[in-house]
Amino acid sequence: MIKFGTSGWRDIIAEGFTYQGVRIVSQAIVDLLEAEGCSGNKQIIIGYDTRFMSEDFAKASAEIFAGNGFEVHYSIEDVPTPTIAYEIIRSGACGGINITASHNPYRYSGIKFSPAWGGPALPETTKEIESNCLKIEKDLSVIKRIHFADAVKDGIIKKKDFKEDYLKRIEELINIKAIKESGIRVAVDVMNGAGRGYLDTILQYHGVPTLALNTNRDPFFRGHHPEPSAECLGDAIEFVKEDNADLAVATDGDADRFGIIDKDGSYITANEIVAVLLYHLVKHRGYSGIAARSVMTSSFIDAVAEEYGIELRETPVGFKFIGDILVKENLLIGGEESGGLTIKDHVPEKDGVLACLLVIEMVAMFGKSIKAIIKELEDKVGKFYNDRANYRLRPDVMERVKRTLASNPPQQFGDFKVNKIITLDGYKFIFDNKAWLGIRLSGTEPVIRCYAETKSQEALEALLKAGDELINSI
Repeated sequence: MIKFGTSGWRDIIAEGFTYQGVRIVSQAIVDLLEAEGCSGNKQIIIGYDTRFMSEDFAKASAEIFAGNGFEVHYSIEDVPTPTIAYEIIRSGACGGINITASHNPYRYSGIKFSPAWGGPALPETTKEIESNCLKIEKDLSVIKRIHFADAVKDGIIKKKDFKEDYLKRIEELINIKAIKESGIRVAVDVMNGAGRGYLDTILQYHGVPTLALNTNRDPFFRGHHPEPSAECLGDAIEFVKEDNADLAVATDGDADRFGIIDKDGSYITANEIVAVLLYHLVKHRGYSGIAARSVMTSSFIDAVAEEYGIELRETPVGFKFIGDILVKENLLIGGEESGGLTIKDHVPEKDGVLACLLVIEMVAMFGKSIKAIIKELEDKVGKFYNDRANYRLRPDVMERVKRTLASNPPQQFGDFKVNKIITLDGYKFIFDNKAWLGIRLSGTEPVIRCYAETKSQEALEALLKAGDELINSI
């Protein structure tokens, strides 16, 4: 059965993710849009990442939309998810498809659907798509299709370059002048993904000394996950240390997530980056509005928001919920601990290209290392210690953990007594002294994640150990 997680439908290529599945999901989305009256032009944006057969799966999707009377704007090259989001809004399309599994291992592919508002589809939308898929699976004859080459010849499918308009918009959101004048030197690791030709191109075009790493297409992602984590950014860390760069920045497989390396080769977590970028935007741009973070993201952001009188919103995991706030209210910044971020006046979708450029701008304007900026901020609002442990478990074990937490949630973790349980998304156990522990089942992988945050390293280690003991005892 086709199921949508936090960021679309993902499965293993040739096992669960097949041409047939792509056609079913595409027809299901067509049926949804037609039932809703298609809130934009009867036009769909279709892109793809650098994985195996991504453009072929994208063509299969395009054939279905063309067969149902949609004008298809099909990317001429692999393209970041935030670029798709911007093009939907810019062109007034009724939605967009990106064939991507984002940061998942190379064996996976996926479909991410973004409606006319440009953000990731909300749960009520994906549930309707799933329902439509079930109906279509019972009668595949309802799928309408025009062969790709014929649709191109007839002008129904139009091959498009989405890069130029997107890059122009990004440059409007960044202080390129400050970056250029700072003399900053940067390494950019696009991790063999769709960020190639975007982040590196902007910097190089404006004469910023930049080394671009892993810009070739490699569907194996050099044997790593295309995730900008400390474990997968060895090339960037090595370059910063050896070549005395000021920092390194990275994007994931579809360039919607970011990873940051400081000038000493240290990996800076997304929890820290969202907090210091909020500080930067308030201090240097005078921004005001709402700061939003997902439920398992650090309270460091809360402390910064409180310091500057900024309203803070806590959302379920999934950037669609932050994007929804951006569309409806005055969002200043929204971020997630998994490396997602956007700011006001931009797309309601996480954007790794923008996030990396904002960090470069921040370092240029502060004139000091990221660690030094974090220390400056911690002197104002206090220090937070946090970490995350991942547990790859069998589906039956995951289901047992889920049932146990629902029926009998613990009231004690070692020496930590539970004061409150937040069930906005997963289980977040709140303790004294701003400490908390969160347990959540991933929406995209067979993984349970255990998050913890405290005000000391010793307490953090004790709390993570208590969480580990709980998960392994169920």
